[in-house]
Amino acid sequence: MTRSIIHIDMDAFYAAVEERDNPLLKGKPIVVGGSNPRSRGVVSTASYAARKYGIHSAMPLKQAYLRCPQAIFLPVNMAKYKEASRQIHQIFRQFTRLIEPISLDEAFLDVSGTDAVSVGKEIKHLINNRLRLTASIGVSHNKFLAKLASEWEKPNGFTVIPKDNIEGFLSPLSVRRIWGVGPRTEAQLNEMGIFTIGDLQQLERGFLQKTFGKLGNELYDLCRGIDNRPVKSSRLPKSFGEEETYYTDEGNMAVLEASLAEFSQSLGERLRDKGLLGRTITLKIRYDDFETNTRSMTLMNPIAEPDKLYKCSLLLLQRARLNQRKIRLIGLAVSNFIYPGEPYQLTLW
Repeated sequence: MTRSIIHIDMDAFYAAVEERDNPLLKGKPIVVGGSNPRSRGVVSTASYAARKYGIHSAMPLKQAYLRCPQAIFLPVNMAKYKEASRQIHQIFRQFTRLIEPISLDEAFLDVSGTDAVSVGKEIKHLINNRLRLTASIGVSHNKFLAKLASEWEKPNGFTVIPKDNIEGFLSPLSVRRIWGVGPRTEAQLNEMGIFTIGDLQQLERGFLQKTFGKLGNELYDLCRGIDNRPVKSSRLPKSFGEEETYYTDEGNMAVLEASLAEFSQSLGERLRDKGLLGRTITLKIRYDDFETNTRSMTLMNPIAEPDKLYKCSLLLLQRARLNQRKIRLIGLAVSNFIYPGEPYQLTLW
């Protein structure tokens, strides 16, 4: 049986939810990330009206303000977005239980054995009709092509990539459209004279493996539209993290420790809610000159308790040796998860 995969990507999700809940925002440039554009936060989501000014995710709020002073800046309301995401997933479950969430606003669905195009159109209709939000939807026979299809006509798009002539369809596209090709890999390919997926299709598997290792094998398959990865309905998260950008550069150790205590409490609660233990603790520090460093430790025994996470964070902070340098951002993350009772190999710090 041929697989049928749908990829759903909500359009400017956070901003769209805010616009839906406040009709006065309709069609205006909206920046979600902080209500004070002169603060040191970053853009979480920009509405399409704001994107016309070159505003995009992860851009500093100050820069967004310079590009569009008339934009409406709003704080992140995560509880509201999670509720909207929950309602979207209720719609998904009307059609399949094979759902792989990528984020609050993005997911893969395996609807094999059904008319995938009809299912995708019905999902799109229900999201718009019930929740007054728009989604861009891609339909194909594997995850790579379904995701590529959902990006084709954003916003509010619906694209189907059929099985016939896949290589010809992919050939003129930029290599950047391949899943896993970031700026560094793209630059490396460009230096080799490879700019389009069609260029990449001319290279042999052995050459790509030798040049790029495991990624080379994936590049060979993906440039031909081959992707055998299943839709995984239950994914163990790779990490949980918390971070804070200070309003002014901070050098007071008590303030830094207070932030780590708050992060440890929040991370401990998230681990408890998911029934997980973590083994690797990572401290992230960004200095006032934007230099960013990380320090990590991997524990012999996995933990979830906030007090233990906090003790680990203090050890990492000591290792960082700040030497009176001012801190712009501090963050804490936990990863390398297992479930309680799951066997694991002991590792020294």
